Amino acid sequence: MSELNESRRTAPPTRTQAKVLIPDEYPMVSLLGSRDELLRVIEGAFRADIHVRGNEITVTGSPDESSAVVRLFEELVEVLRNGGELTADAVERSIAMLKMTSERPAEVLSLDILSSRGRTIRPKTVNQKRYVDAIDKHTIVFGIGPAGTGKTYLAMAKAVRALQEKKVNRIILTRPAVEAGERLGFLPGTLYEKIDPYLRPLYDALHDMIDPESIPKLMAAGTIEVAPLAYMRGRTLNDAFIILDEAQNSSAEQMKMFLTRLGFNSKIVVTGDVTQVDLPSGTVSGLRVVQEILEGIPDIHFARLSSADVVRHKLVSDIVDAYGRYDALQEPKQIHQQRRGKRP
Repeated sequence: MSELNESRRTAPPTRTQAKVLIPDEYPMVSLLGSRDELLRVIEGAFRADIHVRGNEITVTGSPDESSAVVRLFEELVEVLRNGGELTADAVERSIAMLKMTSERPAEVLSLDILSSRGRTIRPKTVNQKRYVDAIDKHTIVFGIGPAGTGKTYLAMAKAVRALQEKKVNRIILTRPAVEAGERLGFLPGTLYEKIDPYLRPLYDALHDMIDPESIPKLMAAGTIEVAPLAYMRGRTLNDAFIILDEAQNSSAEQMKMFLTRLGFNSKIVVTGDVTQVDLPSGTVSGLRVVQEILEGIPDIHFARLSSADVVRHKLVSDIVDAYGRYDALQEPKQIHQQRRGKRP
């Protein structure tokens, strides 16, 4: 009996062979990449052997590995069918989705948020898709996550589309100009020139999505408004898509003031990164506090993104993770120092 068990332990794993036939309308170079760049990404992620002959792909490996590779190619073909473009980054993200979630990569990578100026804006990760889906379903959405996760950019795309489809009459974009603070008077230029640098990222995103020549006209008509957070006080914002960017730099009082500007037929998206607070020492971030206050209220949704959702250079994701590890190590030290400081 022991010999039988030993033979079972040492027996080679079962290997199966599966074939995928790629439809003729999709050139293999669009699926496998120039000089098989995308194929090499796939081969590096799986232990299965992949052989390509014409438009037929043969996969040999364990049943699970073979099945996963076949499903991946089916999803990639679906992305092409829906008008998407495959890149090494898109393939890597598709592999991660298949291995770690139940979401279909084709559904994530093929969701059109906005088509503008010859390009289509789509989510690139599962959490990004959930974020934009939440914006459709809820009146107030908080997009919280590190730099480069597309929080503001995707919200802007949803705002522009809502305006195009006449779901709202105007877009209001706002940011706290906290870096200026009490030093605003020392900056050169008019009040507009002093504040403008803090709002510039919002203008840059607008230029990606709307014909730059039409932006001044839309702003002059009040259809698009870009203003500091302080300018929101005392207003009621009806029929508007309102985005508060860099919300971690709002105080708890400012956050309450902003959220209570909500009028009829309006939608609010609040974006920020609680790890990059620029408020003066002792001032609590409104974005931190609001999660404790509003979590669980119907029609308010908190979408949380992570370093896995960073869509900039790969190093940005590594940097975010490295700082996260560093902060986790520093927190016990800070608590210990605070306790020592409280002793008589």
